[in-house]
Amino acid sequence: MTTPVRSDPVHGFSWRDVVAGLSVALVLIPQSVAYAELAGMPSHHGLYAAALPPIAAAFFASSPYLQAGPVALTALLTLGALLPLAQAGSAEYVGLAALLALVVGVVRMLVGALKAGWLSYLMSRPMLSGFTSAAAILIVSSQLPGALGSPAPDGSVLGRAVWAIGHPTSWEVASIGLTAVTVLLVLGGRAIHFLVPGVLLAAAGGIVFSSLTGYAGAAVGDIPAGLPRLTLDLPWHRLPVLLLPGAVIALVGFAEAASIARVFASEDRQRWDANREFLGQGAANLAAAIAGGFPVGGSFTRSSVNRLSGGRSRWSGLVTGFSVLLFLPFAGVLAPLPTAVLAGIVIAAISTLFRPRELLRLWRLSRPQAFVGWGTFAFTLLLAPHIEQAVLLGVVMATAVHLWRQLRPGLVARREGDTLYLEPSGVLWFGSAPAMEDALFARLDDEPDVRRVVLKCSGLSRIDITGAYSLAEMLDHVHRAGLEMEIEGVPEHARRILEAVGVGTPKPPAS
Repeated sequence: MTTPVRSDPVHGFSWRDVVAGLSVALVLIPQSVAYAELAGMPSHHGLYAAALPPIAAAFFASSPYLQAGPVALTALLTLGALLPLAQAGSAEYVGLAALLALVVGVVRMLVGALKAGWLSYLMSRPMLSGFTSAAAILIVSSQLPGALGSPAPDGSVLGRAVWAIGHPTSWEVASIGLTAVTVLLVLGGRAIHFLVPGVLLAAAGGIVFSSLTGYAGAAVGDIPAGLPRLTLDLPWHRLPVLLLPGAVIALVGFAEAASIARVFASEDRQRWDANREFLGQGAANLAAAIAGGFPVGGSFTRSSVNRLSGGRSRWSGLVTGFSVLLFLPFAGVLAPLPTAVLAGIVIAAISTLFRPRELLRLWRLSRPQAFVGWGTFAFTLLLAPHIEQAVLLGVVMATAVHLWRQLRPGLVARREGDTLYLEPSGVLWFGSAPAMEDALFARLDDEPDVRRVVLKCSGLSRIDITGAYSLAEMLDHVHRAGLEMEIEGVPEHARRILEAVGVGTPKPPAS
C-alpha cells in the first residue's frame, strides 16, 4: 500500500501561520541588516530587501515553508558583482544592486514561466561544494575586520582579512568579545533548538550593551525611518554588464532554495514544483528591486524556523513581510547595534556552507569529480571578487569531465576457448564511437588466435545513429579478417537503428 502524496497546502491560513511568520520576522530583521553589510549596502536597504520579497513570493511559491529574503551566499555574489563597478554603499552602488535584483528576478521568472526548472540541476554537487566552501571562506574573511574591530584599508576581501589578522595592535577587545558572544548565542541556540532565537538575543544584547556602556566601536548608525520608496528609476545604461552576474546569481542562488524545499517536501510527502519556486523567487527579487533592495534567496535557517514554529502554508511569508514593514518606522532602534554583532551573525550563519569533509571525500570517490570540486574552490578564491566567473568555470569543468567520460566507454573483455567476449558500457555516440573501435581492434591484436567475437551491448545505455554505423563498420572489418562476430544484448531502442544500417537482426538482451 502506498502512502498518498499531499498537495501543497496553499489554503487554510491559520493562527499558526501568524505565529510562524512573526517568529521568522524576529530572526530576519537583524539578519537582513547583517547581510546588507555583507553585500556592501547601507543597513536599512537590508530591511527593504526583507519586507516586500516574502510578500511577493507568497503568491507564487511551491513550498509552504521556504522563506525569501537576504541570504549570505547571494549577498556575497552581489558584492562580487558590484564592487568592480561602484564604491560600496554609494548611491550608484545601491542603484546597481536594485538593477541586479531586477535581472535576477526576470531570469528566474522566465525560467519558471518556460518550465525550465531543470536548469537548477545543471550545477553538479562537486562544483557547488567547492564554490560554497570557498564562498564561506570569503564571507568569513569579509567579516574579520569588523569582528576584530580593525579598520583595514581598502582592498580585496582576502587582503583586508590578512591585514586585520596581521595587525593585532589594531584589535578591539570589545569587538572581539561581542563577535564571540554572538557566534556562541547563534550556534548554541541552534544546537538547543531551531526555535531558540539566538540571532534576536545577540542583536538585543548588542543594542543594550552599546547603550549602557557607551560603546565607541563601529555601529549601524542612523537608519531612515519609514517605508521604502518604490521606484524603477535605475541605472539602466549599466544593464549589459549585470546580465551575466545576474544570470549566475539566479541559478546558483536558487540551488540553496531548491535543496531546502526538496528536503522539506520529501519529509512531509508533499509535491514540490521547481518551476513554481522559480516564479516565487523571481517575484521576490522583482519586489526587492523596486523597493531599493538587493538580490534575495531562500534561507535554510528562517525556513526551518517557519516550519518548526507551526507554519503550514506559504502565507506565513506574507505575515513575515508585513511584520518587517510594520517595524520599518521604528528601525532607528537598531542604530546602536555594533557591527561586530552583525559580523558574528554572518559568521555563524555560514557554518553550513563550509564542507571540507565533502571535498576530501570526493578525492576518495572520484578523482575527476574531485578535480571539479577543488578546481572550483581554487578559482573562487583566486578570482574574488569576480566569483561569478568561478561558477562558470566550475560548470565548464563539470561538463568537460562528463564529456571526457562519455568519450571513453568502458570495455570488459574475457576469453573462453577461441571466443572473445567484449562487454562495452556507457553511451555509444558520435563522440565515443572512435574510442570504441580503437579498443576493439587493440583487443583483437592482443588475441590473434581467436576465431569468434561476441559483442554484448546490454551495458550500453544508448546508441545513436553514428554509434550504429560504427558497429556496422566494426562488424564488416571483423568479417573481412575471417572472424565470426555476433552482437547480442542490444537495447530495444537501438535494434531498429542497427537493422536500418545493415547490422542484421541483433539478439535482444536475455530475459
